[in-house]
Amino acid sequence: MRFHTEYLTFNIKTQRDYVNITGEVEAALKKSAIREGMILVSAMHITASIYINDAENGLIQDIDEWLERLAPYREDYRHHQTGETNGDAHLKNLLLHHQVIVPVTDGRLDLGPWQQIYYAEFDGQRKKRAIIKVMGE
Repeated sequence: MRFHTEYLTFNIKTQRDYVNITGEVEAALKKSAIREGMILVSAMHITASIYINDAENGLIQDIDEWLERLAPYREDYRHHQTGETNGDAHLKNLLLHHQVIVPVTDGRLDLGPWQQIYYAEFDGQRKKRAIIKVMGE
């Protein structure tokens, strides 16, 4: 089994954003020359997520509004007693998770017809990373 690792760097200018990274993941797969296996894509911060869904702007807005209803920004999170102000970002990460695994078949991401890979930022305005780990033959 062979492995190929790449890192993506983000410096999102807003507090929350959703970035389609499917192209970057496809590029890492192409560089790896792996034909059969899998790709792990993982946010390296607990206030960001990686998820798979449709690349439709209305749905992205729906996801953002849903997350804000379930884990709204509030000043009274116990986490804020540490001096941080991103308690909601940690909870949003739990809802979308921090990583995905995508099958690789015949040298291509084996995604469904509408599936795209996204990096979700919930505590922006600072540098963050995600890892792409391609594994296979």
